[in-house]
Amino acid sequence: MVNKILVPGARATEAVAVPDVHHKPADFSDMFALGFTKLLRFAADTFFAKRYGHRAIVLETVAAVPGMVGATINHLTALRRMCDDDGWIRTLLEEAENERMHLMTFVQIAKPNMFERLAIMLVQWVFYIGFFLLYLVSKRTAHRVVGYFEEEAVISYTLYLEEIDQGRSPNVAAPPIAKHYWKMSDTATLRDVILAVRADEAHHRDVNHGLANTLVGLPIARAAAPYPPHAHDIRLTA
Repeated sequence: MVNKILVPGARATEAVAVPDVHHKPADFSDMFALGFTKLLRFAADTFFAKRYGHRAIVLETVAAVPGMVGATINHLTALRRMCDDDGWIRTLLEEAENERMHLMTFVQIAKPNMFERLAIMLVQWVFYIGFFLLYLVSKRTAHRVVGYFEEEAVISYTLYLEEIDQGRSPNVAAPPIAKHYWKMSDTATLRDVILAVRADEAHHRDVNHGLANTLVGLPIARAAAPYPPHAHDIRLTA
């Protein structure tokens, strides 16, 4: 899923991994979206390094915001203009729900403490306000940001898989919520979860780059990556 350019003998890191699937920026809007994404990636590399479980929690806390923001604004726009939404609202709401389920899964795995939860809450609110304003100014740039976010997410989860495969991170049992949501077997492990999450992120990557292209009349560059099967009822009951 990613190409890794490595210094001989060095371990793979976020800083040297580049995505196989990448939207090449074509103008200022794209360059702004990519630059903003790279800035957040640098911050994640600096603060979390190889702590991929905690990195995933912050990533998914932020990733669950754009779909809800986009769905809300598109919903209000459709009401105000009394027009069809062309399926955007349901698509974006499903994305938000999917990213929230990622978060619920990794909370069970990484178990953040109270201080980490408070810090994540602050990050979420700052990002929510910023992304809401960005969406009002430029829907295209906002969706391009999400597309680039998801490119980085695919990288992070690919390297998380490598940590597990190399024995540096334990391949614990998948939490019950993950087994239910992705319809996994009772013997599913964290590795199976990460594969499913990475596939979700690849799908969101292609969808959001496609939406950004659609807004300016450009062709959709590629079909969306396959979406894993998900449970219709996301609530885990006893």
